[in-house]
Amino acid sequence: MLAPKRIYVLLINAGTDREGIHSLQMGDRQTVLMFESEDDATRYALMLEAQDFPTPTVEAFPAEEIEEFCRDAGYDWELVTEGNTEKRHWLMPPEATVEETTWSIEDEPSPLPPSPEAEEREMSDDELEAKRRQLDKLFGN
Repeated sequence: MLAPKRIYVLLINAGTDREGIHSLQMGDRQTVLMFESEDDATRYALMLEAQDFPTPTVEAFPAEEIEEFCRDAGYDWELVTEGNTEKRHWLMPPEATVEETTWSIEDEPSPLPPSPEAEEREMSDDELEAKRRQLDKLFGN
């Protein structure tokens, strides 16, 4: 049996009662980006942060869970294949963020599934050092 495909999404206010998933508004539709590569998701998150968006958290999920969440919420989703972040113009973060989200907790059809990583937020020294190396690679240091 094949293991479920793992993808990475960006969460806003992760681990709080205001947790949400980052999406792009395209016309009247919301589209959730599902990244194949954690590095690409981290790079996109850093671009959002640099444009004064709320700081997102990169979280891994089985692709099927996010697709199901999107179907239930009436969102579209787009798989961003590894290394493809510069090839599509819409993968650049938008110029502005919405002041208020378009959903309320009462209207939410189904909660975002908890990520396996959400249970333990504390990083070990080794994990912290690995993240530092990852960021150094992203910025060419």
